[in-house]
Amino acid sequence: MPAAAPEAVGFGEAFRFWLRLGFISFGGPAGQIAIMHTELVERRRWISEKRFLHALNYCMLLPGPEAQQLATYIGWLMHRTWGGIVAGALFVLPSLFILIGLSWIYMRFGSLPVVEGVFHGIKPAVTALVLHAAHRIGSRALRNGWMWGIAALAFVAIFALDVPFPAIVGAAALIGHFGARWAPAVFALGGGHGGAQQGYGPALIDDDTPTPAHARFSRGHLLRLLIVGLGAWAMAMGVLVATGGLDGALTQMGWFFTKAALLTFGGAYAVLPYVYQGAVEQHHWLTAPQMIDGLALGETTPGPLIMVVAFVGFVGGWAKQVLGPDALFSSGALAATVVTFFTFLPSFIFILAGGPLVEATHGKLGFTAPLSAVTAAVVGVILNLALFFAYHVLWPQGFGGRFDLVSAVIAVVAVVALFRFKVGVMPLLGGCAAVGLVASLLLPALR
Repeated sequence: MPAAAPEAVGFGEAFRFWLRLGFISFGGPAGQIAIMHTELVERRRWISEKRFLHALNYCMLLPGPEAQQLATYIGWLMHRTWGGIVAGALFVLPSLFILIGLSWIYMRFGSLPVVEGVFHGIKPAVTALVLHAAHRIGSRALRNGWMWGIAALAFVAIFALDVPFPAIVGAAALIGHFGARWAPAVFALGGGHGGAQQGYGPALIDDDTPTPAHARFSRGHLLRLLIVGLGAWAMAMGVLVATGGLDGALTQMGWFFTKAALLTFGGAYAVLPYVYQGAVEQHHWLTAPQMIDGLALGETTPGPLIMVVAFVGFVGGWAKQVLGPDALFSSGALAATVVTFFTFLPSFIFILAGGPLVEATHGKLGFTAPLSAVTAAVVGVILNLALFFAYHVLWPQGFGGRFDLVSAVIAVVAVVALFRFKVGVMPLLGGCAAVGLVASLLLPALR
């Protein structure tokens, strides 16, 4: 085990890492968090296990994509405001560019057998990644029988009772709040050097590393950030109103996805019904089959799954011809960019404004106990998501339809590759995509 913490990380080195992460962050929020834990806590030791989970717990409470917010938080903690902006933006931009390209192919050329075959292999791999991430996070968060019980209750609540995710988060936080008074040892985070205890070695930002000056709370700094963040929103919305009017498609997209961004508790799947209702039924930016195809694209590209909104924006901009009938690609690309901006701006405000408050709560059980309980509950929710994926992958037409044997075999192989052989995300997705493509070409019925 290394005896010394890593040397200070320069902004350029961090920039290269966040850029690389933006291209490999597959597997939804659970998979992305697992990738960051492996890279930042275990391999590079930029941040300790305890500090990582402390930041993650805060992000879990916020609306918006928690993995992107976690990257923003760690980038901010390491390199101030610009570090957070760069980390958060690079988590999203590769996915935006890829989705703009894929959306153009989708609108221009329609459904291609080759693309369908690749998707056929990637979807079971994504299911395995989510299951593996639930195991990884659960092995750290479920430290005693009470935590296991919270996870089990959360799973039953969302799987069998269809309880909304915000209600599950609130209930878990209350359990942690009152439980810390009755049984503090149950909800207390382990002391000492978290990374060292796990065998990773001391971290650059360790359990007892003092909070840097820029991360300390200041009312003036909070006020400035809120003014800048809300001003950026108002300025962007003002430009859209000035150029397209209140009823313009881009203005309506900006307003609608601002509201959606504030409702995304529990990840993309928690808000997709709202997006579907508004984008398909109310504004008619795309059709129901197109929405389903967009979700498939979102599942198989890096970045947060909520990036499916970029597809919604592209198709809506294309259909509404926001820049005219002779500029369909530009119309779609502009709309996708607008939608992405309004979806993610609140996340930056939440992290940069709230981060100092969170940094002031290290070691305070009154704050950490509710978050520890929330993390345990999220394990149960992630397991439900894995089952949701498995159901749609293995029975694509529902239980009354055929069982997809090829997908089942790919899923089993992917699970073994992850749990037994520790295969990386990119090799796993690449191999499964190749298998899916070959199987679809050899077995036309799978198309």
